[in-house]
Amino acid sequence: MHKRLVNFHTVMALPKVSFLSRGIYSLPEASRLTKVSKGRIRRWLKGYDYRVGEARRHSDAVWQGGFEPIDGKIALSFLDLVEIRFVEEFLRAGVSWKTMRKTRARAREELETEHPFCSNRFVTDGEKILLREAKDNDDQILIDLLSNQQEFRRIVEPFLKQLEFAEDQLARWWPLGKDHSVVIDPLRNFGQPTAVSSGVPTQVLASSLRANKSVEEVTRWYEVLPEEVKDAAAFEESLAA
Repeated sequence: MHKRLVNFHTVMALPKVSFLSRGIYSLPEASRLTKVSKGRIRRWLKGYDYRVGEARRHSDAVWQGGFEPIDGKIALSFLDLVEIRFVEEFLRAGVSWKTMRKTRARAREELETEHPFCSNRFVTDGEKILLREAKDNDDQILIDLLSNQQEFRRIVEPFLKQLEFAEDQLARWWPLGKDHSVVIDPLRNFGQPTAVSSGVPTQVLASSLRANKSVEEVTRWYEVLPEEVKDAAAFEESLAA
């Protein structure tokens, strides 16, 4: 098993925090799962200083992480992971950082949630919120993007198809798609990627397969389905790519 950010005794020493229902990830783990660099995630959650000529400026955090720092280190929740993915996709599409920051703040207010991109309402209301913010900030790239609904959907729908909602609440993330057996569920294994039927972490199955080169052997040892072993290996390989 890989080293976790916190051990059992650390978790038990922190009262009134439901780690089991929220998932918990170190900064390196969040970077590995979202494929967003540690530096970018740290800046989004802590803010950063920068210079413009001789002047020193500060950019505030975009949002606060799901947990207070643990032993001085950033700790993120399952919802933080999904927010990171959404923000990164919009930035890749050419949305300016200024517009992205204000859009998230407006969506947070209108959808009445600390994690607006994790709300099922964002699927239907997000486009309108983004368009209003783009017009207010004269962000021509985003205006053009939202004027072409098909292009907007091309950006967000692949990731949306990986998400499972229970009513309006984000429940699970299926990183390979819902037709595969890898799930990231904050209620299981502290939110670590897991084989859905057996509950064995994907890192364990993938490591065993690398060591033994036999799907059949791994299925016998862990009493899992062959598909779970194959999907776990494919998922871990995709993160390393």
